[in-house]
Amino acid sequence: MHLHHFRAAGVSVVLECPPDALPALLYWGPDLGALGEDALGHLAAELRPRADQTVEVPVRTALVPEGRTGWMGMPGLSGHHQGENWSPAFTAVTYERAGQGVTATATDSRARLDLTITVELDPSGLLRARAELRNRHGLPYTLDALNLVLPVPGNPTDLLDQAGRWSKERIPQRRPLTVGTHLRENRRGRTGADAATVLLATTAGTGFQRGEAWGLHVGFSGNHRHYAERTATGRTMLGGGELLLPGEIILRTGETYESPWIYATYGRGLDEAARRFHAHLRARPSHPSTPRPVVLNTWEAVYFDHDLDRLLDLAERAARVGAERFVLDDGWFTGRRDDSAGLGDWHVDADVWPDGLHPLVERVRKLGMEFGLWLEPEMINPDSGLARAHPEWILQTGDRLPPPARHQQVLDLTNPAAYSHIKERLLALITEYGLDFIKWDHNRDLVDAGSTIRAGRASVHAQTLAVYRLLDEIRAAHPRLEIESCSSGGARVDLGILERTDRVWASDCIDSVERQQIMRWTAQLLPPELVGSHIGAGRSHSTGRRHELSFRAATAFFGHYGIEWDLTALTDAELDELAGWVSLHKRHRHLLHTGTMVRLDDAPEGVRAHGVVAPDASEALYEIAVLDRPATWPPGFIRLPGLDPDTVYRVRPLVPVTSRGAAPAWLSGGAELPGSALAAAGVAVPPLFPEQSALLHLQAVPPA
Repeated sequence: MHLHHFRAAGVSVVLECPPDALPALLYWGPDLGALGEDALGHLAAELRPRADQTVEVPVRTALVPEGRTGWMGMPGLSGHHQGENWSPAFTAVTYERAGQGVTATATDSRARLDLTITVELDPSGLLRARAELRNRHGLPYTLDALNLVLPVPGNPTDLLDQAGRWSKERIPQRRPLTVGTHLRENRRGRTGADAATVLLATTAGTGFQRGEAWGLHVGFSGNHRHYAERTATGRTMLGGGELLLPGEIILRTGETYESPWIYATYGRGLDEAARRFHAHLRARPSHPSTPRPVVLNTWEAVYFDHDLDRLLDLAERAARVGAERFVLDDGWFTGRRDDSAGLGDWHVDADVWPDGLHPLVERVRKLGMEFGLWLEPEMINPDSGLARAHPEWILQTGDRLPPPARHQQVLDLTNPAAYSHIKERLLALITEYGLDFIKWDHNRDLVDAGSTIRAGRASVHAQTLAVYRLLDEIRAAHPRLEIESCSSGGARVDLGILERTDRVWASDCIDSVERQQIMRWTAQLLPPELVGSHIGAGRSHSTGRRHELSFRAATAFFGHYGIEWDLTALTDAELDELAGWVSLHKRHRHLLHTGTMVRLDDAPEGVRAHGVVAPDASEALYEIAVLDRPATWPPGFIRLPGLDPDTVYRVRPLVPVTSRGAAPAWLSGGAELPGSALAAAGVAVPPLFPEQSALLHLQAVPPA
């Protein structure tokens, strides 16, 4: 029998694996239950496509669709041998099953191409797949695209993905799912602030807790594509892969190309779909296992003004409020007094730091904090010693440089000499200062990105793999080092970079109103412990808005906590208030970073709410944020999902709340209600001013 049924965490996958054709996904969705061989055969007969009006045989859509079968949608494999073999026919296939996965090895004997497809269902119910193409022909094979495609069962009606820009990432956008292709292509050379992130096909009215959602994420940090395709025959497909530039991959005899993993999630509601990503990430051997240290990052405190005495004072105050990691941001290296010069010259500036960074590092460590450093290893300023010595180390096409962005260009890490130089400098800095952490930044798109050692050929693919290799080699040399992926804020957030890093910086904007939305939708892919979330100054650097500390601290509470604020300007009372928030976060971070995320539907107008529930549902934390003036007053009620319906919970504010009207009963801290009542009736939203929030703490009441 050529059918495989995989089940995990409420998800079923049925894969058809014939010996004369590529594997096809017949079903992916809610658990089908235990199926015997006969039942599985009958189900497959129902699920296989029927003949339509295109050709006289049923059009089968494999994981890598082939045009020769009659499929007239987006092809899976696109390429040619100098114009020949442009329509492959993989008709000899062998399969190997291992656990919850199958590897198919297929051959097109005429084109002399081998295609290997791997499909896995992990214990979280997350499905992933990738493909590898080998050229055995005597002619070079120009590869234009290798996409994998997953069919969506049932009748989804809508599409949901994300848009965004610098400092305003993760903006959800919805549209009807209609016949044709919804294509999201990213050509920025990095994931992009405007990336689709997870492309979801949903049933009508799907929210965080209701409806059904099928989602796809391409786990790659370079150019990529996501697409949804509905055919005239009613089939709905989600597909994706790397977006290859012209001539970027030419396989000579014996050479291979391996696609990135695509990850696919199903959920009853967006939260369940997101939790599969979270569970997958948390199960990785490399997932951070220690409590996430509270960070003090110096950027919005001092910018490029590096003065040792001021930074020592900042470090003292950081330790006083409870910071556990001190990160020195941009401005410490040769010639770096602003953002126009110095990138590439990774030596400590002797004019600013005559004794190196040692006086600061030693004081930070004596204060009980780890030390981290900002770096941007992939970039180079034309105004730098490195660029003047090696102009050929800049990614460029023909006889022209790409247009500048933030006064910088991209260092060609596909050049072995450039790669070796940067690796040597990074390892030297890590060793000299015993770095605990690197904030690894990447502040521009890859435009016109050709390599001089490859005759100016497009090099985004090779550059991305070189960055991966550099990160891997650095981590191998320093296994305890933690690395953050920062890219103009949140422009490199994907599961490819997270195989090699320990957190992401979700946005350069830490305005609390903006962060409410950014954190809410970054959570569609990532759990909170992987998302840097900092308390900024009272007046936002990015937007100019002013917020009370309570709103800023509560908004940042649910991520990897940090501070990005000039603490040297604070009074003792302000430092004590901040220290109280840091201490509160430390008491609850185990719950926040191991619990189940919930985002609430049906909040009153102008109100947003979310929370985290302990895995055993014994405890929970929710935030209720009033972002605008509600149309009704008092604002209304919030239902609290995710709790055990039979458990009685004590409901109290985590910190005192100043109510701007009649206070709800739960603010007194004496309310005890079963989870069933909290989910069905909820709790009253406190009457707050706009841009204020309240934190609710729920604890199970021991049985009498």
